[in-house]
Amino acid sequence: MTHDTTVLLVGHGSRGREGNKETINFAAQWRERHPEWRIEVCFIEHAEVLLDDGLDRAARNARKVLAIPFILNAAGHVKMELPAALASARQRHPTVEFTVTRHLGMGREMLVVLQSQLDRLMKQMAVPDPMTTGVVLLGRGSSDAGANGELAKMARWIFEDNEHELVDLAFTGVTWPRLETVVQRQVRLGMMQIAIVPVYLFTGVLIERIQEQVERLQRQYPQITFALGTHFGFDKGVFDLLDGKVGGAENANSAEGSMLECDGCKYREAAEEEHLHDHSHTATGGGGCAHGHDHHQGHDHGHVHASPQPHGCAHKHD
Repeated sequence: MTHDTTVLLVGHGSRGREGNKETINFAAQWRERHPEWRIEVCFIEHAEVLLDDGLDRAARNARKVLAIPFILNAAGHVKMELPAALASARQRHPTVEFTVTRHLGMGREMLVVLQSQLDRLMKQMAVPDPMTTGVVLLGRGSSDAGANGELAKMARWIFEDNEHELVDLAFTGVTWPRLETVVQRQVRLGMMQIAIVPVYLFTGVLIERIQEQVERLQRQYPQITFALGTHFGFDKGVFDLLDGKVGGAENANSAEGSMLECDGCKYREAAEEEHLHDHSHTATGGGGCAHGHDHHQGHDHGHVHASPQPHGCAHKHD
């Protein structure tokens, strides 16, 4: 990477100060791995340095700014707010090239991190029988079905790679099911131990809430052994994943590198014009995408299956 390029880590931001501090500490450790790189940090919300300010700082004395959404799952913040901020930054700094990578995502690299968390929890419980040990992947939850689906994919991959009879998904907010409901189901189905794996990079208000929930569940089900994992932002695999994103962006065509998963999508652009914030995207691969636009709230758990086309999109408008 050239000396006139700035890498900008774009974190989500936490209401708890410790979460943002950990993101800043992560950036400091990443600089130690690459002292020749210029690495800056900003946040989308709940922080001092927000997107516009972060992009301006990164652009100073730079020819190119490479923004990396330091976020596990892409929802409205990544699909709408970040592209809008980049468009404004390009107008403010016409001589600077702004590109953006995909968010961290739920790929094989993240699977290794989550599997490592689960392995530690199994050892913590003295390696019980996986057939009587339920697993719960616990995510933040989003109004974006695609973001929730990415976590569902991880749950399935964990199931495929292990011998646990039950690997379930739960969320701390926004969508369902919640942790208490999933634990109740696993207990009824005969689980004797339950390993809870939070899918969070850093600490924050929600991590504290999860700890309180598990303490209540332990009192409610004294016959069950619970093991609770922790956030994993400082895992070596996360550093390696970011290294790969920087290397891939440097080798990619700049036009391709500037596109988000749904950047440039006419449906997202229409949603921006109408100020709609629940514009959900589900990637289908093969160069296509499936889009769901749900304009009502409720407990609708229907499924839409889109067959990926080589260069097309499947769209559902409710």
